[in-house]
Amino acid sequence: MNDLRSSEGFMTTWDQTRLYYRAWIPPVPTRKAVVLFHRGHEHSGRFHELVQDLDLKDFAFFAWDARGNGNSPGRRDYADNFSVYVKDADTFVNFISEQHRIPVENMVVLAHSVGGVIAGTWVHDYAPPVKALILATPAFRIRLYLPFAIPLLRWAQKINALKVVPSYVKAKVLTHDPDQIQKYNEDPKITKSISTNILLDAHDTSARIIADAGAIRVPTLLLGAGSDWVVKLSSQKKFFERLSSSIKEMKVYPSFYHAVFHEKDRHLPIAKVREFILRVFRNHSARPPLIDADKAGYTKSEFDRLTKPKRSLRLGFQRFMANTLGRLSLGMRLGWRSGFDSGATLDYVYANKAQGITALGRLIDCVYLNSPGWKGIRQRKAHLEKLIRATAERVSMAGKSVRLLDIAAGPGRYILETMKELEKIPIVALLRDNTEANLEAGRKLARELNVSKATFTQGDAFDRKSLASVSPKPTIAVVSGLYELFPDNERVLDSLRGLSEAVEEGGYLIYTNQPWHPQLEVIARVLINREGKPWIMRRRSQEEMDDLVRSVGFEKTDMEIDQWGIFTVSVARRRAGA
Repeated sequence: MNDLRSSEGFMTTWDQTRLYYRAWIPPVPTRKAVVLFHRGHEHSGRFHELVQDLDLKDFAFFAWDARGNGNSPGRRDYADNFSVYVKDADTFVNFISEQHRIPVENMVVLAHSVGGVIAGTWVHDYAPPVKALILATPAFRIRLYLPFAIPLLRWAQKINALKVVPSYVKAKVLTHDPDQIQKYNEDPKITKSISTNILLDAHDTSARIIADAGAIRVPTLLLGAGSDWVVKLSSQKKFFERLSSSIKEMKVYPSFYHAVFHEKDRHLPIAKVREFILRVFRNHSARPPLIDADKAGYTKSEFDRLTKPKRSLRLGFQRFMANTLGRLSLGMRLGWRSGFDSGATLDYVYANKAQGITALGRLIDCVYLNSPGWKGIRQRKAHLEKLIRATAERVSMAGKSVRLLDIAAGPGRYILETMKELEKIPIVALLRDNTEANLEAGRKLARELNVSKATFTQGDAFDRKSLASVSPKPTIAVVSGLYELFPDNERVLDSLRGLSEAVEEGGYLIYTNQPWHPQLEVIARVLINREGKPWIMRRRSQEEMDDLVRSVGFEKTDMEIDQWGIFTVSVARRRAGA
């Protein structure tokens, strides 16, 4: 039996919410940890017996009470959206790493049910270098026994009805163990409902993670229950089959109910978890970086498929309508003229004001501007401004000059608006672009905003020598929406190498990525890019993008992602001597 010391505390997450957590720490300091995420409705105390039964004496264990659960504050089982929990998870793990000096590389994540969706999404979206991922009956598809439950809940959400869904789950369908049934029923901290928005967000997030499970290379153990009344085993199998992990196992316990760690024969999955953790620490080495993912891999296969012609009445009709009736929309007309990936199009999307010929044109433009990708683009801009602002303040507080470089700025709206907002901090900016029209639009915008310390010059974002020669050396470099447009990694690496040589030691790189897009095929078959060709994109997983940045001497320190998982904005710091 373990002699781990149990303690409790609070940690302040990204939005200043104080989340409760428990820790089980061995007497001798350790650099290995297991991070636990509980199922929906529950709390960290439910893991106490599991921690003892795993009998991993030289591991520290940490478990939170998710916001709105257990001893953590907030409306019960509620958050603004599911991505809030995922960002909380990222903050929690980084907090553990900093407070207890345990590298993220030495952490195993073990999560149950809805906690499994949180953990799986975090590993997919943030690409942390964790040692292993263990998912016990992850709730990728919750069993909703009412016909058409999801469409009905979406409708109820739109009319602001049924904000909370009562849970049908009783203890007797979670475990066969009478003692555990009694403990569950008598636990005052277990809730009996879930917010409608979280239920729907978890459903949509799970669909995305299952579809893109190939982005996950972390060693993974998945535990399924053959008699699960709460979630669907079939969705867990789809997720498992699509994983790119070189080490992955799935074990299904045929007679088990959902709560596998509270079942009568729980010693079986517990022994499996223990064996897996010890094995990955004993045998598993670091994953090779994804520098050559443009040459082989699942996103390369997807890209190759999109480059081949495809006969489709649906897509053909969509293209015809977009190129005819769609031109009543000012935004779509601009896209057909300058490219849907152009700086001019992005500036129009940022403005987010529906315009067009006749009321029908304005309606089409409204639908166009509210497509998933453009909503994500606007959120990307907000995240860019937030991280540029925070990084500029950090550099200034360190007593250094804030010198910004944007290598493909377009009109540079997000840079100029941030400079305007931070007027009290002396900032100079060099905004480069390869198109004179974009630079002139930027100069005009700078005059309108009364921003005088921005210089605009023409330059190639992929010219390593040109970037490396920028003087004085920038303390913050920004590259937004550029690398996503180019499928090959060598070109991107040339640009990144130039930035590594340009940015002063200890300086920062802010970069964007598009790890997911729900309309990738529609975009490739219907729309055109700035060169008048089909707009075909090769997605990069966040792990691939981070690997490229790391390979030239930067280390990621922070990241933001929209709630749909489409666009990320990351901050990386140039390592000493890199």
